[in-house]
Amino acid sequence: MSAQATNNPTSENAGYLRIATEEAWAPIEMLDLYRRMLAKNEGGPGFERLIGHYMTSDAERPRFVRDRLTDLGESRLADMDAVGVDHAVLGLTSPGTQALAPDAAREIATLSNDHLAEACRRYPARFSGLAAVGFEDVPGAVKELERGITDLGLKGLICNSHIRGHYLDEQQFYPILEALEALEVPLYLHPNTPNDIMIGPLAEAGLDGGIYGFAVETGMHLLRIITSGVLDRFPRLKIVVGHLGEGLPFWFYRLDYMHGGQVASKRYEAIKPLQLKVSEYFRRNIWLTSSGMPWAPTIMYTREVVGPDRVMYAMDYPYQYLAEEVRMQDNLPMSSQEKVQFFQDNAIRVFDLDETAISSGRVSRV
Repeated sequence: MSAQATNNPTSENAGYLRIATEEAWAPIEMLDLYRRMLAKNEGGPGFERLIGHYMTSDAERPRFVRDRLTDLGESRLADMDAVGVDHAVLGLTSPGTQALAPDAAREIATLSNDHLAEACRRYPARFSGLAAVGFEDVPGAVKELERGITDLGLKGLICNSHIRGHYLDEQQFYPILEALEALEVPLYLHPNTPNDIMIGPLAEAGLDGGIYGFAVETGMHLLRIITSGVLDRFPRLKIVVGHLGEGLPFWFYRLDYMHGGQVASKRYEAIKPLQLKVSEYFRRNIWLTSSGMPWAPTIMYTREVVGPDRVMYAMDYPYQYLAEEVRMQDNLPMSSQEKVQFFQDNAIRVFDLDETAISSGRVSRV
């Protein structure tokens, strides 16, 4: 799977840095563990459908993904150069540590963070990274998150949505959210296949993956965080969500209306009054990326309803690697300053990136 760079402008000509904010990677050790789990029929149906496809299919796209996921050097950099991407914010690919038993999750998170931090030190102009943790060992997760941020210089936490069927609104995970708030770094809520209870009807129809199931599962996770009152408890928590918010911005009116009705009716024990409307948390706590969603009408609508300071560029490499999608976003109907904000400034602010370092490696080749 290749991207054609013909007529793709360099970042020098564009007038802004292209910072891609949802880019995946994986250590070889984690993929080897996934293969052993598949051989033993471990991990559940969602894991098998996601990892089984990418680890075993001979189709062009999964072969390309397998080849590129583990590369933190020349091949990845060449692909970035070919489409004019200056800098990538890297996170552990789905399902990350979250399909693993607690001991294995802890070991893979530590190994992943060490490898990723080394790549960021080696290529500071090109890479930044998000920490991984083993979520089920909450004290260990807090310790590893703190090490990843304060010692290794990573820029946030990657959470590949559900944690073997559990969600971050559950009180057991509050210490992790408290640590994120104290460290002032964002949580990147990234998709996973639906949990074992949800996946059945979606899988029957072939809709369990990126085509729809990811959005169903991750959008629900984000809504659980909002409607449970987590963002009232942790008002300074920063959350980044890809794919333009997994469709939720298009539901704002209905979400606000229905949530208000549920609060009034006291129909659900889980639904309590909130300090803000559901949609208003997107303007206070949540940032969205355009990963896999380069179509101008959807980007422009999302910027309108959440604010232009809340939407930023992403590619979704290596799962979605197309030069045409970069050009589509270069051609968005925005002013020059709005494009600087979209491609560059929002990411620098949210992830606390070093603009000087990134500028020093500015892409000048196609």
